[in-house]
Amino acid sequence: MAQSDNKKFFENLTGAGKAIAVLTSGGDAQGMNAAVRAVVRMGIYVGAKVYFIHEGYQGMVDGGENIKEAKWESVSSMLQVGGTVIGSARCKEFRTHEGRLKAAHNLVQRGITNLCVIGGDGSLTGANLFREEWSGLLAELVQQGLIDEEAAQKYSALHIVGMVGSIDNDFCGTDMTIGTDSALHRIIEVVDAIMTTAQSHQRTFVLEVMGRHCGYLALVSALACGADWVLIPEMPPEDGWEEKMCQKLSAKRAGMKRLNIIIVAEGAIDRNNQPITSEHVKDLVVRRLGFDTRVTILGHVQRGGTPSAFDRILASRMGVEAVLALLETTANTPACVVSLCGNQSVRLPLMECVQMTQEVQKAMDEKKFEEAVQLRGRSFENNLKTYKLLAHRKPESELPQSNFNVAVLNVGAPAAGMNAAVRSAVRVGISEGHKMFAVSDGFEGFYKGQIKEIKWADVGGWTGQGGSLLGTKRTLPAKHIDKIAEQIRIYNINALLVIGGFEAYLGIMELLAARGTYEELCMPMVMVPATVSNNVPGSDLSIGADTALNAITDTCDRIKQSASGTKRRVFIIETMGGYCGYLASVGGLAAGADAAYIYEEPFDIRDLQSNVEHLTEKMKTSIQRGLVLRNENSNENYTTDFIYQLYSEEGRGVFDCRKNVLGHMQQGGAPSPFDRNFGTKISAKAMQWITKKLNDCYKQGRVFANTEDSACLLGMRRRALIFQPVVQLKDETDFVHRIPKEQWWLKLRPLMKILAKYKTSYDVSDSGQLEHVAVNRPKESEARAAI
Repeated sequence: MAQSDNKKFFENLTGAGKAIAVLTSGGDAQGMNAAVRAVVRMGIYVGAKVYFIHEGYQGMVDGGENIKEAKWESVSSMLQVGGTVIGSARCKEFRTHEGRLKAAHNLVQRGITNLCVIGGDGSLTGANLFREEWSGLLAELVQQGLIDEEAAQKYSALHIVGMVGSIDNDFCGTDMTIGTDSALHRIIEVVDAIMTTAQSHQRTFVLEVMGRHCGYLALVSALACGADWVLIPEMPPEDGWEEKMCQKLSAKRAGMKRLNIIIVAEGAIDRNNQPITSEHVKDLVVRRLGFDTRVTILGHVQRGGTPSAFDRILASRMGVEAVLALLETTANTPACVVSLCGNQSVRLPLMECVQMTQEVQKAMDEKKFEEAVQLRGRSFENNLKTYKLLAHRKPESELPQSNFNVAVLNVGAPAAGMNAAVRSAVRVGISEGHKMFAVSDGFEGFYKGQIKEIKWADVGGWTGQGGSLLGTKRTLPAKHIDKIAEQIRIYNINALLVIGGFEAYLGIMELLAARGTYEELCMPMVMVPATVSNNVPGSDLSIGADTALNAITDTCDRIKQSASGTKRRVFIIETMGGYCGYLASVGGLAAGADAAYIYEEPFDIRDLQSNVEHLTEKMKTSIQRGLVLRNENSNENYTTDFIYQLYSEEGRGVFDCRKNVLGHMQQGGAPSPFDRNFGTKISAKAMQWITKKLNDCYKQGRVFANTEDSACLLGMRRRALIFQPVVQLKDETDFVHRIPKEQWWLKLRPLMKILAKYKTSYDVSDSGQLEHVAVNRPKESEARAAI
């Protein structure tokens, strides 16, 4: 990476002479090991000594073998392991002054004055208290003769950086805590499995998920699976909810649906702060409706299993950021929490976050439930609004009568999450009073007249379905504009929602260009990006990319595991993406790859040779397995076969080689929780935009829209969802290679190289900004754009 004056690199930050200790405390969460790995490797990379503190604060108090120096190889093969391999324990002794005195003595003996704490609000609050007492504790140790004055002076300041590891996502100031996404994966896997048995027996299932004080898991899983009812602590149901719930369940059965799903957070309460248990809900359904009802309590299953791709990437980025924060800290720097907001690293004052978290509980205790929801943040609030909009259909008499017809279609290759987006569009459109039409097989189906009205019940159960139930084709509209215009006339289509990849983007541009000839095309049009390649300009993220990343990560885990117990082996894996290296690069970061070859970062034979030599050196130590990813179109000459043969020949005698082309398995499978929710929320926002545009453009008895801003792409940009006229995106597009000219994720590539022990430059221009906690951000924030 070329250095420039306006970029800031970490090379001027040195860890020489510094000692950093990392510990995990409180409840475990998937992804903690990825954070530990990143702290250890980044710390060693910058020249610091890094220590493990085993068993959390208990290990800090007990000292001895619990505090060990970490080596680079110490964290090999732990990226894919759930829980925390360095252990976590609740420690009553650390809550006492005597316990913290022992802990301070153990740290000073090893010269440790930098602590990286991974845990919940209790663990982080304890760390901050420890920091505030530090100088007093050292004075006591001097008084007792356990350390001398020189040591007290040398280690006079304790620096603390926190990372939040909690599956409940109950910590304010962060979009997403480590472990939350993986917990959602466990929940959705169970819900998908339960749905098949519930359907077979016409049963109602009540699922209890974790969340003693926070309903995030219950709410988002309800949104992701289309649950009939959800009960959370932040927003208890109105009085008389029992009758309303039973009416809804009964109405759904009357509509020929064979199952009901109710999700209950373990901390669910009513308006009088009395608990609502899963057993109570079951008894209620049985007593009032006589439905065959079962309760499933997920329990600690939600904490277990391998971390998702998102949690690995989040934790890795946060771990690296934590080390940078410790290198930059001074005696006056407040203890901070590192997190990601949108695509950006953020540092927030630790105690501001803790106080905000406590305010949520206080609001709930005082029955100020609206305030509690707002304090949780804009993302939580939007999730709740979207769930209510999609789950509860208003009676026909209460719906606005717009008399507008809106068509929705999928274009391009299938992507997991497309069906969730269509379901959301249809239901929001009906709620807005529109008549919704589904177009089968993309633009090809459009010009052939494969158009039919689609109702609320038609999209029931679509969220968990992979692929495209509407059917999708890559056909572009330009050659069939006249027939498409004719179909628009026949069905009186007033607006268009296109869900798809680069072909959808090109299709919207072709329709826009034909407006001068065909007045029928002068209507609001909006595109929602959905492609595993994540190559659509105007959006940092596309529906389907997260599911593909998880498919790549899971497969790489299995492939690496296949070599355990054998001789040293390197795997060459080919990923999809066209010319876009997103899947190879970000998948490589999540899977712990040693290299990832992509089109955007040209490479030659010297780079390949250097990579082989680097792997050979690593293989001579305790590293047994290597992983190299290659994007399918990264180079026309250096093919997957060529790279496989080169590595096989050059590594002869040190390691052998295997290759694997992942192919279309990256497009298949059930959508991940994120793709379901992202598709649902972005599509709902697109439909609300369409409603506003239709009302603005309706004049003299017809809809007429021919301005640039009436044909937009809705994309995630840094921290917000933004509508951008497609005309304005032309200059940002490389049409030959079908990729955006600038791609945010390229900044993650040096991070992957650092964690694989390469010397490189890492642009930290975006980091190092200490912000303050906001009750509500001005624009919708979506954590997963971190991927």
